[in-house]
Amino acid sequence: MKVDNFRLKLGGKEYVPIIVGGMGVNISTTELALAAEKLGGIGHISDAEAGYVCDSIFNTAFVSTKRKRYLDNIGNPDKSAVQFDLGEVAEAQKKYIEHTVSKKSGNGMIFLNCMEKLTMNNSIETFQTRLNAAMDAGIDGITLAAGLNLRSLDLIKDNPRFRDVKIGIIISSTRALSIFLKRALRIERLPDYIIVEGPLAGGHLGFGPDDWHTYDLKTIFLEVLELLRKENLDIPVIPAGGIFTGTDAAEYLSTGAAAVQVATRFAITKEAGLPYAVKQEYINAKEEEIVVNMASTTGYPMRMLLSSPTLRYAIRPNCEGLGYLLENGGKCTYIDAYYAAMAEKKPGGQLTVKEKTCLCTGMANYDCWTCGHTTYRLKETTNLLPNGKWQLPKAEEVFLDYQFSTDQAIMLPSPESC
Repeated sequence: MKVDNFRLKLGGKEYVPIIVGGMGVNISTTELALAAEKLGGIGHISDAEAGYVCDSIFNTAFVSTKRKRYLDNIGNPDKSAVQFDLGEVAEAQKKYIEHTVSKKSGNGMIFLNCMEKLTMNNSIETFQTRLNAAMDAGIDGITLAAGLNLRSLDLIKDNPRFRDVKIGIIISSTRALSIFLKRALRIERLPDYIIVEGPLAGGHLGFGPDDWHTYDLKTIFLEVLELLRKENLDIPVIPAGGIFTGTDAAEYLSTGAAAVQVATRFAITKEAGLPYAVKQEYINAKEEEIVVNMASTTGYPMRMLLSSPTLRYAIRPNCEGLGYLLENGGKCTYIDAYYAAMAEKKPGGQLTVKEKTCLCTGMANYDCWTCGHTTYRLKETTNLLPNGKWQLPKAEEVFLDYQFSTDQAIMLPSPESC
């Protein structure tokens, strides 16, 4: 049994049942998403820090413009006045998405991973702006992630593409799903797909900090299938988190999954946005170096490499230029931790910020090395080069391996010289 024996059915069309997750900030690049789309699957991009991403790709000036607007506030612990211009938020979102969807060349689709936890000191209005701008820009689908907002569908119900764009949700429990479905039924707009993310996924986890390890993807996945069966709802269910081989994927498909979402193996591909040196860190990682911590300012547990530079950050908050994770009222636990550390710092001593990290800067600088639990297995997927570095596979090679491999085999990339 292999993945190619199955097809994902969405909106009357069929796709290869492989979805590449939306890794931010710009790890799931345009090029990575397009590689999946070209092969008939689905590729995600992420709108995490979309203004910063646009500045990097198109040489725009969203970050510097915002920083100049609030220049006098730099160094002030009170960030309540630091706001995003909604017109600029929409402009950046549209520019990035239009750039990506205009390059489609296959029979697949491009989805957007839209994180509700990017609160941006104005959670509802900025979220609504991002969602509507994505739809206006021609995105094929939107995956609502990281802090599922029960009002999400209400925020975009007046958009002309509300029933055209595929809308999916990421959940980690049947309880979260049940609550969302009740709201969706009221406005007669059910999600087009449900991604069930287990505790082995990368980045933020949808579980408690103390009990995440007591859950497993297979159990939650089967519980979701049973819930939908009882409710007589036919919604595609897509497991994610720890699906490392094509055989792993095929096993889920044979037990009722409509597709699988995968990310870890694509993070080290040539098309992914991580710098070359960071990709080497991922491949070299040992299992004991992959940790779940509470360093995120969102309050969610987060999986990353223990060697992530962001875990040693003691930098001044850059909310005036970034500030994507500012809660309403300009609050952020890293700001509190930073200024508490400043108050405790002795003359001539080293500044040490405990417990929290500046995710906005860490993600932008590729210093926050979030990863899935199976990252330590990446050595199994590629070749060690004569110079001691690891070969980076092409996204197409990884995709096809998932699609056609059997018996837990992993197809290595075609060998290349240093």
